[in-house]
Amino acid sequence: MSASRSALRNFGFLTLASLLGAGTYAWLDEHSADQAHAQTADSPAIVNQQIARAADVSLAFNQAAETLEPSVVSISSIKRARVRSNRRPTPQDIPEQFRPFFEDDMFNRFFQFDGPQREYEQQGQGTGVIISRDGYVLTNNHVVDGADELTVTLFDNRELKAAVVGTDPKTDLAVLKVDAQGLVAARLGDRSDVSVGQWVLAIGSPFGLKQTVTAGIVSAVGRANVGITDYEDFIQTDAAINPGNSGGPLVNLQGEVIGINTAIASRSGGYMGIGFAIPMRQARSIIDAIIEKGHVDRGWLGAAIQDLTKELADSFNFRSETGVLISDVVPDGPAAKAGIRSGDIVMEINKVPLRDANHLRNVVAATQPDSMANLTIFRDGKPQRIQVRIGLLPTDPRLAALDRGTDDDGNAPAEEKSLDELGLTGQSLTAETAEALGYNRNEKGFVITGVSSGGLAQRAGLRRGDVVVSADGQDVRSAADFSAALEDASLADGLRLQLKRDGFRRFVIIRSNQ
Repeated sequence: MSASRSALRNFGFLTLASLLGAGTYAWLDEHSADQAHAQTADSPAIVNQQIARAADVSLAFNQAAETLEPSVVSISSIKRARVRSNRRPTPQDIPEQFRPFFEDDMFNRFFQFDGPQREYEQQGQGTGVIISRDGYVLTNNHVVDGADELTVTLFDNRELKAAVVGTDPKTDLAVLKVDAQGLVAARLGDRSDVSVGQWVLAIGSPFGLKQTVTAGIVSAVGRANVGITDYEDFIQTDAAINPGNSGGPLVNLQGEVIGINTAIASRSGGYMGIGFAIPMRQARSIIDAIIEKGHVDRGWLGAAIQDLTKELADSFNFRSETGVLISDVVPDGPAAKAGIRSGDIVMEINKVPLRDANHLRNVVAATQPDSMANLTIFRDGKPQRIQVRIGLLPTDPRLAALDRGTDDDGNAPAEEKSLDELGLTGQSLTAETAEALGYNRNEKGFVITGVSSGGLAQRAGLRRGDVVVSADGQDVRSAADFSAALEDASLADGLRLQLKRDGFRRFVIIRSNQ
């Protein structure tokens, strides 16, 4: 036992002893002696019971691993690239008897070339799981991305060439096909009850070591905003995952695949106790779409959304922090056509209570385009129900907002206003400035031109180029409107701003005690 653990145990005992009367010590000593004698007398039975329990857990691990063994494959990829050699001939490369015929200028003209092309191969390693008897294999997109050649090695060491059926970079999933029949397909978990603390196995080919099994627990569920994929709802696990495990299964003790191992959080590049797996409940619809169409169509609400903080909830008189705030709607988009407005709080979609913005985004993305969705929203102090026809997610990304600047004629911007109490400077939004930021020339508001380090504005997340369009529900069309709104506001209670950033509106609370 380490000194620190011993000290902690002693501290716990001393704390307990300080709460007991002096007369209690004799009873504690006598009771402890009797208990120790009983444990000594029964120790063989106790040890046998403990061994039996450990053997049961070991057997469960063994059975789960054996069940998945024939369904887990190793994937080798080859990427070929042709590059030109940087080396060019020198006069020393010419036989000595011919050198007098070449002066320096003649040599340079004669040997003008870019160098020979050489082909290089980059090899990669990953894991996959067989999902059908006729040869469909599920893995990660990053395992196969850009590969010129893919080879799948089965558990019995048979090697098969694989073709890519389709990929989905937004979730980092891919489906391959090998020419084989009678394969052993893994059982894909259809459970939504993956829970923190349950035992799991990770199976794969870390560092090329095929059919490696590691054990751990589910550390967390619903992990998002990790920055790995566009749509995140990860299972986090401490089962050892290393390079080469990507695309392999995360398995429960029933032998069901509950996730596809995708990434690790590591400072060294190796295992550090934090791995992420795509849950099968998310992967199932992706698999079906890829096999059926070769790609994935996603639903689209046509609204900018954000998490609902306590401060924002209070500002709308909404007595909960679970829900999603609509910060803006796309003109003529599905949300706008259904009558959804900026400032609405979405509480449920199709009777599913929403945790946060990422949850709503994932649910909408998984909804079939052109289908109807029933939303429960909070507006004007009461819940309301709205039906929305979900659209198809557009493929064209929105242009990022331009940096603020003067117009082409070099006209100076409007006079800046300094708001020291907020730690920012700004001005009325002119037509030229609006155009420079990527907005319509008729756009109105108060554009932030500077944010002081450590001020209230910076702590609230405001940035240079943000355009304030409302304050505590009052429209802001100029610097004068913004100043008037500030006079009526209490920074101690919090001022709710609605601002435009990168073409969309969002809400921010700015307060003096942030």
